[in-house]
Amino acid sequence: MTNAPSFAAFEAGERAPLFLLAAHTHIAADPAEVYAVVSDLPRSAEWSPECVGGTWIRGEPGTVGAVFRGENLRAADVVGWAPVVRGTWFTESEVVAAEPGRGFGWAMRDSAGVRQDSVWGYDIEPAAGGCVLTHRFRMGRATEGIRGITAAMDEREKLRFLAEWGAKLAADLPVTLERVKRVVERSAAVRH
Repeated sequence: MTNAPSFAAFEAGERAPLFLLAAHTHIAADPAEVYAVVSDLPRSAEWSPECVGGTWIRGEPGTVGAVFRGENLRAADVVGWAPVVRGTWFTESEVVAAEPGRGFGWAMRDSAGVRQDSVWGYDIEPAAGGCVLTHRFRMGRATEGIRGITAAMDEREKLRFLAEWGAKLAADLPVTLERVKRVVERSAAVRH
């Protein structure tokens, strides 16, 4: 007998969060400059490993309550054994935090447009020579997408998927940050 968590416990919210990840980097730019970039979700293609762009579909862009429809592209080899969406796919997210120079976050919405317990975000803290940008992801309960992916899996496969998907997400965060850093610092260098 083991005390390993079961997927059902995660789904029920008995063991939370399902994913809790963060990475950070120093950027040689003012927090306001960094915020202006990361809160401009249509530009995500410049730094995201999967998002190739999108558009604001409701609300004032970049403000709490605004809804963004993202276009994404996923390679066939990403957790290749699992039935995840491959190729082009779309998501909707709702801005849940928008504090210029400090932080920006968005929650993924389900197919009915309901905000899920799946939040991506950036925190910005002033630091010597610029600021520290933290990219974070938290999923409390399994989203509609995760439940769909794992529906036909047995318990062992579900836990394997969570481990491999978590590793994929953890690897994507620092890639995103390095790309944001390059975009912001290149822009700051051009202006000065």
